[in-house]
Amino acid sequence: MGRIIEKIALQRGHQVTLIIDENNRPDIQADDLYVADVAIDFSTPHSAINNINLCFEADLPIVVGTTGWYDHLEEIKENCLSGNKTMMYGSNFSIGVNIFFHINKLLAKAVNPYKQYDVQVEEIHHTQKLDAPSGTAITIAEGILEYSDDKTEWVNDLVGEGEEVVPKKDQLLIESHRIEDVPGTHTVLYSSEVDQIEFKHTAHSRAGFALGAVVAAEWLHQKKGFYTVTDMFDFGC
Repeated sequence: MGRIIEKIALQRGHQVTLIIDENNRPDIQADDLYVADVAIDFSTPHSAINNINLCFEADLPIVVGTTGWYDHLEEIKENCLSGNKTMMYGSNFSIGVNIFFHINKLLAKAVNPYKQYDVQVEEIHHTQKLDAPSGTAITIAEGILEYSDDKTEWVNDLVGEGEEVVPKKDQLLIESHRIEDVPGTHTVLYSSEVDQIEFKHTAHSRAGFALGAVVAAEWLHQKKGFYTVTDMFDFGC
């Protein structure tokens, strides 16, 4: 992701002032970040927390595409707002996926009155992905739960790992698969005895995620506050 982000940033006329990875991260201090206007983080769940706090210390706006750290979200949000810092986070910065998120809610609202349909979410990612379910799948599930009278929470089944998870009637199943070289595929399935509605997004590469992150960094520049990726989209309905 870092290499793709660098390539796209340069193509869009930006200068990449610093690249931080596992080799040089222990040596990086807040003073090293003052040359930058915005930081973009695609690291690991544990590293993301430290990177966010480092950017806060340097008063550097940060775009966070890393997932798996959201149990610290309220703490990070409070630190951002109380310190007058700047941050945007999101489970997926792809423009196509954010359109998918929006339509997913409209579809959930439309299907909700028709109780013959049962819904589940399926996600497929590469085997190097550290968290399951994906942050994108969780966002999709939360969008469905927002408009569902029957589902109250989501549960995850990582296929091939441990016992199969069988959801209760009020639970929304997120079925996760890990397959080599799959950038990301997310599917919402509404099934009844007579038909099935399938709503699907397939990423052909990681370039869409990277482009969205760079666009987010452009949008975030010179702003103050705590934002989610949806704040930069206006779908008009």
